[in-house]
Amino acid sequence: MKKKILFFEDLGKKEYKETWEYQKRLFYDIIQKKVNNISYQKAGYFLFVEHPHVYTIGKNGKKNKHLLVTSDFLKKINATFYQTDRGGDITYHGPGQLIGYPILNMDYFFTDIHKYLRLLEEVIIHFLWKNYGIKGERKKGKTGVWFHNNVVEKSRKICAIGIKISRWVTMHGFALNVNTDLRYFDHIIPCGIYNQEVTSLKKELKKNDISFKEVKQMVKKSFQEIFDVEFMPITKK
Repeated sequence: MKKKILFFEDLGKKEYKETWEYQKRLFYDIIQKKVNNISYQKAGYFLFVEHPHVYTIGKNGKKNKHLLVTSDFLKKINATFYQTDRGGDITYHGPGQLIGYPILNMDYFFTDIHKYLRLLEEVIIHFLWKNYGIKGERKKGKTGVWFHNNVVEKSRKICAIGIKISRWVTMHGFALNVNTDLRYFDHIIPCGIYNQEVTSLKKELKKNDISFKEVKQMVKKSFQEIFDVEFMPITKK
């Protein structure tokens, strides 16, 4: 069976707002083509990016409860804040964290939101096990990838997921902590979940630093395998 083709682009380090606007342009372009029954030969896009310090919250998130600091404090730590159009609650993005934004036309895959979320989790679970031999897991009733200590309150979250779907086109995606400064999570209730820890690949492997370049390549391969796709580079005009 012929693999689905996605345009791939590594945006490097880029501000959250600029990336969000870029996502929306790609997202609405696919939707517009669907609405007008215009043939679209590719199944969508997959973007990698690394953001400067920023806190984002989903459309139903509770800023007053889950953001623990003031706007002035955010300025002191060089962080910005955005209310977004994705699902989920509050999270942090920053240097050393790999963000993956799949902008997919789900007509090429399947039309099942829960299956899509589980496959995004599976990409990270597959990446962790295949490359590092560590077992990432799901947490009942929650979205993301975790490590467990056999005590629910002490589970450690390594990857957050928040998405938007409209007319079966996706945007937003996952945030994998690689070399992330975890102290920035102290200023929020991550994903609105109390009594949880946040971790990183660097912390779990007890290393000074993890090759970000290598992680990108490995996550990319896991995404290709789990979603059964091939990547094509975006050619800028």
